[in-house]
Amino acid sequence: MAEKTNEDRYLVPGLMRGLSVIRLFTPERPAMSLAEIAKALDITRSAAFRTVYTLSEAGYLLLDERAQRYVLGPAVLRLSYGYVATREIVEIAQPELERLRQRTGWSSHMGILDGTSVLYVLRVPAPRRDPSIVQVGSRLPARGTVMGRVLLAGLGEEELIALYRKDLASGPKGKGPALPGILEQAARDRQHAVVIHTGDFEASIVSAAAPVRDMTGQVVAAINVTAPKSAETEQELQAEVRDDLSSTAHRISRLLGWDPRDDA
Repeated sequence: MAEKTNEDRYLVPGLMRGLSVIRLFTPERPAMSLAEIAKALDITRSAAFRTVYTLSEAGYLLLDERAQRYVLGPAVLRLSYGYVATREIVEIAQPELERLRQRTGWSSHMGILDGTSVLYVLRVPAPRRDPSIVQVGSRLPARGTVMGRVLLAGLGEEELIALYRKDLASGPKGKGPALPGILEQAARDRQHAVVIHTGDFEASIVSAAAPVRDMTGQVVAAINVTAPKSAETEQELQAEVRDDLSSTAHRISRLLGWDPRDDA
């Protein structure tokens, strides 16, 4: 099958060729020689060698020296891990968040950390009381959202410093987040099972979030509840809604393999 890299001037031919090589490997064809790869892509042996050599150096292919055949390497698993892991979390969390919404009447979301942003991966809106502006796929600065604060609190101090160092170095002088403030906020948030916050981006919303942990105890996501800010919703949040949110986060975490006794 010949490569088609000339149809779009924005395509990178070398990258397209590398991806084409990876796609050649299937359960029915788990190993291939250099000649077989060149023939399958309808390219020269030398062109195939450069691509295969690059993929091997990066860990995407492994060479069986005796058979002189290539197989997929461990780096391919890392490509799919984030997608598969996030999809698994969403599938597990959705029915739990729907039940949380049904019990409380509050909207709920799930987010994961994406750099210094929180990426919304699940939204369960409440009927008639969901003025939230965020949708699945939305990204907001983590330091300014309740779920983002929970996710940042799940990182160690060195991880937080490394995460924000690039932003601080590239941002205008005097602008952007102050690192000491971020570290102090994260340290305070770690002391609470549920973080309550009125968001910088949605000032009329009252919100709370709790961490979701995987089998290692690492915070891999956060869930929240949101409702229009009022004396009534603030009172609800301080009572049954906060406890229900915390219990839901624990249930999702246990479904992901977390054992709270390991953190005791």
